Amino acid sequence: MNRQTSLEITPIAQDDLSALAALEAACFSEPWSANALRLLLGDMAIGYVAKHKGQTVGYGGMLLAVDEGQITNIAVDPNFRRLGCGTAILHALLSAARDRGLSQIALEVRVGNTAAIRLYESNGFSVAGRRKHFYRNPTEDAFVMLRDLSEN
Repeated sequence: MNRQTSLEITPIAQDDLSALAALEAACFSEPWSANALRLLLGDMAIGYVAKHKGQTVGYGGMLLAVDEGQITNIAVDPNFRRLGCGTAILHALLSAARDRGLSQIALEVRVGNTAAIRLYESNGFSVAGRRKHFYRNPTEDAFVMLRDLSEN
């Protein structure tokens, strides 16, 4: 089954928050709560949810400040990884960033998360720095990655 072709990518809605919180819990050692995810519904945020046959299988969020974006998380259900879901969510965020005239997008990623680093690098992000002990459970450094949109 080609799951990517049957993905539906839509803006996050209030009704998605509990499913996104469950996805967070499945993907991260320090998950965001449904209440924290509500931040992605505001005017200064962009968020997309990926669904396959009505099931929430991924999401991504980005906070906005003036002309810059900060990707908060991209989470994909473990059963849907390596099938293009993360790429589809990232492309939706990049498209929305361009539509809003953002000049740059930043994010942090665990230095050991090679799959995510490859995803970001293949979409024009580059490592700009390192934050020591940024993550907990387990403690790990983060790469700060940036994507310049000003020339696009």
